[in-house]
Amino acid sequence: MQYAILAVAIAAELFATLCLRASSGFSKPLPTVGAVIGYAAAFWLLALVLDRGMPVGVAYAIWSAFGVATVALLAWWLFGESLTLVQGGALILIIAGVVTLELGGAH
Repeated sequence: MQYAILAVAIAAELFATLCLRASSGFSKPLPTVGAVIGYAAAFWLLALVLDRGMPVGVAYAIWSAFGVATVALLAWWLFGESLTLVQGGALILIIAGVVTLELGGAH
């Protein structure tokens, strides 16, 4: 259940970050409101995950790695931002590192 809540927290953070990009420096009201609501939901859900016992290092590693990788892919797709082969490889390494971190904690 903790991982499901964390996945929703990551989705809220992704939504908020994409709204932040679309807000044009907070000059567009709807994306600005989306960013504020999305970040509030994301942090509330992350707090729930931590309160239910997930170690903060693991939760934050998963949150940040999947957030960075997914935002980079969505920004490339939605906004035409650059994503080179080297950058793609780096994103794969970030995710692989988090997976290894999680697997290394299992006994």
